[in-house]
Formats: sequence, C-alpha cells, structure tokens
Amino acid sequence: MKVSQFMRRTFLTLCISALALSAFGQTPAAKQKEFEPQVGQAGKDVVWVPTPQAVVDKMLDLAKVTPQDYVIDLGSGDGRTVITAAKRGARALGVEYNPDMVALSQRNAANERVTDRATFIKADLFETDFSKATVITMFLLPDLNLKLRPKILEMRPGTRIVSNTFTMGEWEADETATVTQDCTSWCTALFWIVPAKAEGVWTLPQGELKLTQTFQKISGTLGSTAITDGRLRGDQITFTAGGAQYTGRINGNTMEGTVKSGGSSTPFKATKR
Repeated sequence: MKVSQFMRRTFLTLCISALALSAFGQTPAAKQKEFEPQVGQAGKDVVWVPTPQAVVDKMLDLAKVTPQDYVIDLGSGDGRTVITAAKRGARALGVEYNPDMVALSQRNAANERVTDRATFIKADLFETDFSKATVITMFLLPDLNLKLRPKILEMRPGTRIVSNTFTMGEWEADETATVTQDCTSWCTALFWIVPAKAEGVWTLPQGELKLTQTFQKISGTLGSTAITDGRLRGDQITFTAGGAQYTGRINGNTMEGTVKSGGSSTPFKATKR
C-alpha cells in the first residue's frame, strides 16, 4: 500500500513538473505591430502618396478655411488634411476606403487631440454624399477628378474645391499656387469655386439678357449689345455691357446687384425665364 501511494505521488509530481516546464518554455505571443503605410501602396482607385504638409497648408489657405467650415477630404489617406483643418477650428471628415488607413487617421487625430472635430469613415468616395461640405479637398488622378466633376458642380454655389496637382479638365482653376519651400514633389495647389447656374434668358429693365455659361465664364448679349468680361465666382456675377459694369448675386432664378455707368451706380434686378 505504501509503495502504491509512493508511486502515485511520484507520477503526479512528474506530471505537474512537466506541465510547469511546458508552460515556462512557451513564449508569450508577440504584440501585433501597428499598421504603417508605405508610399506607393495600392488603393482602390489610386496608390497612396501623401500630400506634403506645406501643400496641405497652402490648399487650406486658398480655400480660406475657418471654424465655420465643414471640410471633406476625398481619399483622406493618413488624415493629415483633415487634422490640419480641424486644428484651424473647422469640422472635418475624411473619406477613405482602406480600413487600416482609417484606423491610422483616427490614432493620428487622437494624438493631435482633435477627435472632437476630425472624423474618418471607411467608404467609397464615389458613393459618399459630400453635398453638405463647404470645402472639398483631394489628391486624386485627373480621370477621377473628371468623374467627380458633375457631382461637384451640383453643389451649392460658393463651395470651395482644392486639389493637389491635378486639374478638372476644361474647368479652369480660379487660382493656382505652387509651394517652393519644404516641398520637392506634388507642390501645386489648384482652387475652384462652384459657380451658380447663370445660363439662360434673364429679364432686366435694360433689356433681355441672354447668357451662355462655360463653368465660371459667361458670354452673351444684353439686348443687341455683346457682354464682355463675364465671370462667376460662386453666386457672384460680373459683366460689362455697353460701357456699364454689372455686379450682382444670383439666387436661384433671381439676380440682384448694381450697375455702374458714367460715375453713377444704380440697383438692378433680373428674373430668369
């Protein structure tokens, strides 16, 4: 009996020792490394190349971003444009398809303490409703800009659009700026303002105003007189006809402003047919 008990105890001791040695020999699972983006990594629509910070600053300067703005960055990457806008007091949203980049952006925003104003979503920028933005920023390819252009042109007149390097096709930029310091590539910011819809026939006290519109440029006639220097800047319209300069604002089918001629200024109002 004593021998049997001794053997059982010995066997139990050996089993416990073996389990302890096995547990001691196991190394803890390595901590998962945080995602680090690589320049040129493939994305849904474009490869990722970050906009230089100096260009981000210039883009937001051109758009004159204030705390009253709502900025949406299409293809927000590591979140730097959204975070910079948030630091200026604006509400800002980043739209990014890569979930790892979204998570990285959220960490970056937390590190900069702007999570109350900077948010990020994992979404397809072509399926996202960005109509409530007052400023759109992007660093996409020309064909993607052109694909987005019809939707952008339907936004509220006066909405500001800024692109790093790439154009909007025939829609000429209202302003262009090139950064020469702290930037070696992708250093040009292009700026547009969504124009009001002015094309059509308007009735003025001075006669019938017929306008043709190509983005922010307008041409046409006032009565039998050709207009010159026709331009739209958001809802603001300016043109010259018969030596008189017209300056006004368009609100739907109404245009109101002033006419300057011969040193005098008088108000005018026009209605679109």
